[in-house]
Amino acid sequence: METARIALLIAATITMGWMSGLFYGFSVSVMPGLARAADRTVIETMQRINVAILNGWFLLGYLGALLFTGVALGLAIPADGRPALAPLIGAFVTYAAAMGLTARVNIPLNNALEAAGAPDRMSDATAATVRQSFERPWVRANAWRAFLCTAALGFLAWALLESC
Repeated sequence: METARIALLIAATITMGWMSGLFYGFSVSVMPGLARAADRTVIETMQRINVAILNGWFLLGYLGALLFTGVALGLAIPADGRPALAPLIGAFVTYAAAMGLTARVNIPLNNALEAAGAPDRMSDATAATVRQSFERPWVRANAWRAFLCTAALGFLAWALLESC
């Protein structure tokens, strides 16, 4: 049982690292780079990213981080006084908050961007409006996702230290 608990904790830490790195990478490179691009370029690029990101590797990280953390937490609960319990609760709560933010802000913004249609068929004014309604709130929410996932990763590292 102890080996399974440690293996789950390692899997949770790895997948959380993937998510933290993904959101951090968007915060420090992808979105600042796109901030310097034309409206249609931003719209088209983000539309393409939103399609491409829906793949097995992303889903393994996105859902795996929650699943592995949740199961590791579940295995820690029956063991009264287990030192890893508090950081596992912290990891689960902060990642659940990041997923909630994704569901409430980022996904609806991605869907609205897709619904806006092909950027090459937009007038300049429409493209500017679509970008403006998408970019700032998406970037802000993504920065919070990066922060929350990094905090969750820190909690998981703490739980690993407590478990060894």
